[in-house]
Amino acid sequence: MESLHPRIRLLWIARGALVAALLGVGLAAVDVWLVTVPTSVVVVVVLLGFALGGVYAVRLYQIWRFELQDDALYLERGVVTIVETAVPFVRVQHVDTQFGPIERALGLSSVVVYTAGSRNADVRIPGLTPSRARSLQDTLRELAVESGGEDAV
Repeated sequence: MESLHPRIRLLWIARGALVAALLGVGLAAVDVWLVTVPTSVVVVVVLLGFALGGVYAVRLYQIWRFELQDDALYLERGVVTIVETAVPFVRVQHVDTQFGPIERALGLSSVVVYTAGSRNADVRIPGLTPSRARSLQDTLRELAVESGGEDAV
C-alpha cells in the first residue's frame, strides 16, 4: 500500500483552520445581530475547531492508502467512516492529473480516475508529487488499455 505525500497534511490542516475561522466569524455575527455570545465561547469554539481540524488531518493522512493490484486500483480512506474502494481497470474511462493553486504552492498534485457506470463515478487520489501523479496517470492508462475494456481510456 502506498501513502500520500506528507505535505497533504498542511493542506488539510489549512482547510480545518479555515472552517474554524468561519465558525468564529459566524458566532461573532450571531453575537452582533441575534443574541449575545460571550467572547470566551467564541474563542473556545474556534480553538476547539483548530484542534479538531488538526487531529482530523493527521488521522486522515495515517489512514489514506492506495495500491495498484492485479486487476484494480484499491483505496482506503476516511476517519469516522473508513471507505474501501476497488476500481477495476476495465471500468476506467480516463485519468486526469489536477493541481490547484494551493496544491501547486505545496508541490502537490492529484490524480482523478473517471469510471464507467453511475454518474459522478470518479476517484481522486490527492497528495502526490507532480512526477508521481504523472507516473500513476500513465500506469493507470496502460493498465486500463491492457485490461481489454473497449471503453478504457
